[in-house]
Amino acid sequence: MKLINTYAVRNSKIEEQKMMNLYSKFAARDAHYFTFKESILSKSKIVTWKITLKINAVLKRALDILGSAIFLMAFSPVYLITSLAILLEDGRPIFYSQTRVAKRGRHFKMWKFRSMYKNADSMKADLESDDMTGGVIFKMKHDPRITRTGRIIRKLSIDELPQLWHVFTGDLSLVGPRPPIPVEVAEYTPWDMKRLEVTPGLTCTWQVSGRSDIDFENQVNLDIDYIKRRSFLLDLVLLLRTVPAVLSGKGAY
Repeated sequence: MKLINTYAVRNSKIEEQKMMNLYSKFAARDAHYFTFKESILSKSKIVTWKITLKINAVLKRALDILGSAIFLMAFSPVYLITSLAILLEDGRPIFYSQTRVAKRGRHFKMWKFRSMYKNADSMKADLESDDMTGGVIFKMKHDPRITRTGRIIRKLSIDELPQLWHVFTGDLSLVGPRPPIPVEVAEYTPWDMKRLEVTPGLTCTWQVSGRSDIDFENQVNLDIDYIKRRSFLLDLVLLLRTVPAVLSGKGAY
């Protein structure tokens, strides 16, 4: 009887070991399967993400070309009236150009209707102490360098209308972070530099949320948030919000 019990115990241990080996074999196979499956899903998500970005980029560019072409034609009477007003008040030039920084640090010359007196740049040094935005960019209410015509066209963002041509040519987009000047970029932190990851635009999140009333740090944060969430639908929403923001004139100075 003792021999039978000893045999039974040993046989039971052998069977148990076989079961453990079999379990380990299947566990290893399943682990490999799930790792492979997760890898496939991960790669699939990356491919889907890339395709989505590509589709959004194509739709965004199509919107830029179509929208800028329509707006350029629709606002042609405004171009004429604004040009005459500037010419009558302060003479030529009607337009003002400035070097701006685009995507990944590329420079381009951006045009707008001149809203300041001809000697505005030389007056800036005397007004630095009145800056209201936090140091990197310069903005102030009741800027004495702005002409009477300039105050009106700035309030309604008419001074920015020539930039529709830059949208048509691809230097700008209808929606994106506003393009900074090189002097401002020279003071950027690595975090601020993230604004330059996409094509700059005519309007953006902070432009429809208070414009110059928002300090530089929050402008950067809103731009980076847009870059993370950007989509064709979000661009449409921001374009629609731009209309009441422009008409209200809030933060425009």
